[in-house]
Amino acid sequence: MIKIEPRVINLPKILDKRGNLSFFEYDSQLPFRIARTYWIYDVPGGETRGSHAFREQQEFIIALSGSFDIVLNDGVEEQKISLNRSYNGLYIPKMYWRKLENFSTNSLALIVSDRLYDENDYIRDFEQFKLLKNEI
Repeated sequence: MIKIEPRVINLPKILDKRGNLSFFEYDSQLPFRIARTYWIYDVPGGETRGSHAFREQQEFIIALSGSFDIVLNDGVEEQKISLNRSYNGLYIPKMYWRKLENFSTNSLALIVSDRLYDENDYIRDFEQFKLLKNEI
């Protein structure tokens, strides 16, 4: 079985004196077709978002404005990725625990997913996540 790991994806940056432009497309930058888009904003200081994993869903997260950290856990190791540029995003495959934290003032997180919302796809208990991860 091939292990798919999270990775930062650098997006095209088209420079223009009137303002820069970046974009992402399937399959040039994203490894999946987009089924859902949502965003997180107005996060009070010290709050976290996420704290779950997905059984099947894949995501791509961009800091469109401001900055925040994404803490990922594969069931064994933890890593922290800081997003603070609108031309870099983080691809997160299924079965990675994720927590978004350390939001700057007026930050805006854009998330695109390969699946429609399905509460049954969420794993909200970290211990259950580790057990499921060990079965893979």
